[in-house]
Amino acid sequence: MKNLNILILIVFLNSCNHSVRVESKANFLNDIATFTTDSLVNVVIEIPAGTCLKTEYDKSKNEFSVERLKDGTLRSVQFLPYPGNYGFIPSTEMRLDLGGDGDALDVLVLAEALPKGQVLETIPIALLKLKDNDELDYKIIAVPKEPKLQIINCTSYACLQQNYSAIISIIELWFTHYKGSNKIVVVGWDTEESANQEIQKWTR
Repeated sequence: MKNLNILILIVFLNSCNHSVRVESKANFLNDIATFTTDSLVNVVIEIPAGTCLKTEYDKSKNEFSVERLKDGTLRSVQFLPYPGNYGFIPSTEMRLDLGGDGDALDVLVLAEALPKGQVLETIPIALLKLKDNDELDYKIIAVPKEPKLQIINCTSYACLQQNYSAIISIIELWFTHYKGSNKIVVVGWDTEESANQEIQKWTR
């Protein structure tokens, strides 16, 4: 696929500055399509499952770096590690003038740990609606398209509810506690159709 040719990127880990630099002119945020040719959704992984370190993609430097606090220490979640692979959907922008936060749309991919900078095709299965400091904050919940990367056999919110309700509870508990108590509240969940509508809403 044309868009996925961009995804063949060579990366290396710089253990001194905790960043992954992309040896390519391709920009993860702008040069990768939101949707694949078969209507699935591309996701860029920023934070692997099972880590507490808060990594973000710097589009100006084209690298993934762990955030640093004012005292120079690495920013780390003071809670349990990320329960899934956290990242963003490329070529999306939650525009400020439309009530967004100006960033790309966030996504949590349910799979074993994936490396920073990996781009993969995913199937959105749910939309998690949160309120963070009185502002709405939506998260797409997705699973990998590739069967060998899948850890649950679900492609819909109905399936998640019926067969993996504990996963819903774990995700809710994590998001409502990883920043401390009473800072984030769950507004509700919605279906895979709503998740895809949310993605289409913010696609550039």
